[in-house]
Amino acid sequence: MLLDTLARVSRDVAATSARSKKTALLAELFRAAAPEDVPIVVPYLSGRLPQGRIGIGWNLLREPVPPAAEPALTVAAVDASLTAFAAVAGRGAQTERVRLVHELMSAATREEQHFLTGLLTGEVRQGALDALAAEGLATAAGAAPADVRRAVMLGGSLTTVGRALLAEGPEALARFTLQVGRAVPPMLASPGKTLDEALAKLGPCAVEEKLDGIRVQVHRAGDQVRVFTRTLEDVTDRIPELVELAAGLAGDRFVLDGEVIAFGADGRPLPFQDVAGRVGSRLDVAAAREALPLSTVFFDVLAADGEPTLDLPYRERRLRLERLVPGPQCVRRAEDGVQEAQSFLAQTLERGHEGVVLKALDAPYQTGRRGASWLKVKPVHTLDLVVLAAEWGHGRRTGKLSNLHLGALRPDGSFAMLGKTFKGLTDAMLEWQTERLGQLKVAEEGYVVRVRPELVVEVAFDGVQRSTRYPEGVTLRFARVVRYREDKRASDADTVADVLASGPLRADD
Repeated sequence: MLLDTLARVSRDVAATSARSKKTALLAELFRAAAPEDVPIVVPYLSGRLPQGRIGIGWNLLREPVPPAAEPALTVAAVDASLTAFAAVAGRGAQTERVRLVHELMSAATREEQHFLTGLLTGEVRQGALDALAAEGLATAAGAAPADVRRAVMLGGSLTTVGRALLAEGPEALARFTLQVGRAVPPMLASPGKTLDEALAKLGPCAVEEKLDGIRVQVHRAGDQVRVFTRTLEDVTDRIPELVELAAGLAGDRFVLDGEVIAFGADGRPLPFQDVAGRVGSRLDVAAAREALPLSTVFFDVLAADGEPTLDLPYRERRLRLERLVPGPQCVRRAEDGVQEAQSFLAQTLERGHEGVVLKALDAPYQTGRRGASWLKVKPVHTLDLVVLAAEWGHGRRTGKLSNLHLGALRPDGSFAMLGKTFKGLTDAMLEWQTERLGQLKVAEEGYVVRVRPELVVEVAFDGVQRSTRYPEGVTLRFARVVRYREDKRASDADTVADVLASGPLRADD
């Protein structure tokens, strides 16, 4: 495929806000692509390089290079050039890097140069994220989008699934199934306003404790145990007590969904930050375990005896879970009846937990989805938002990035700014976010530092109100930072629809 084709589609996708039009453009692109182009085209559409960050910045691109007159550069040739650039090392490396960049840019037309510059500097912002690319691939190959999404979730890679789909057609999707040992994105709960409303919406359901810990997915095949976080990071070596627990269970070839949490001497749960620090530490694991032992609570099973259980209703998965896992390691729950649910919520809060999750009894497990069949209810409403920018502070915060610009996820994968906040930030958080946001900086405009939308922050607020200052016409009332959620990806952030559903709109600000 010519880079010119990709550059033109990228431009056209950026120019439209209609999801259907974006999907149609991407479908046209994939119809023109060869299967071997997919592992390059898909990350390029989302502004990523398959090679990762290779160190091409504005310093190597600031000198203009005469463009090629006609398009001849292929995406495969670009990929080969960037692979060669990433491998350069040793004496004369800088000279060779300059030569390679000049050679690449001189082979590109003016429009291709514009696209490459944005790609290499992290400025591709056309909203063609993986969800849209999956829909475009489905349309191009005549497959159902839901089937493609499921294959991607279970197969672990859109590029792997897309390549097979273009080469073999929709029949290729059947071979992408859950495999013990390969992590899959977990199912997520949608925000619920109140317990009564959630009960009325779901009908027959179970009400489970909502714990404030680190989500874990545990795979066991024979004597081999692996543990993954919700971002699919392998943390097996950091939680030896969980590995021992899983190895001691009676079953074999299973996948469990659960949460690790820590308790204080009084039996109440310790703060999330303590647990996150323990799981995130790569230092002396034995000492960390002694200082802060972790407990695990499981609430779902994705596979048992080597067979996937994703499509079974919750009530059946729960029975299989209880056969696999001893009672103390299964999350507490209640079923049936409004009074029982209200009492259970009160008891859960009394024990120091966040709230409850309601799960429809007949619902399957939808990997990677924030399904309507799981609703979370917490007394203090919070949202997980993405930091889009930050402002330099003044006074005692001089030299620190303070006021955060907060964004919610749009359907096309972009982010809508909802407002700003500097409330709730401790001195330690200010120090940490100044360093972290500095690593994500893409531009600085006066006192505003714009960053790549990657860092997720949990924000509490008192309501949603109309506002003409922000693109979606709403903002958060009295937003305040609760904590950073490095265990979440930007794609896990709450959506604009979640924000609008979180409460009645108040008058304009």
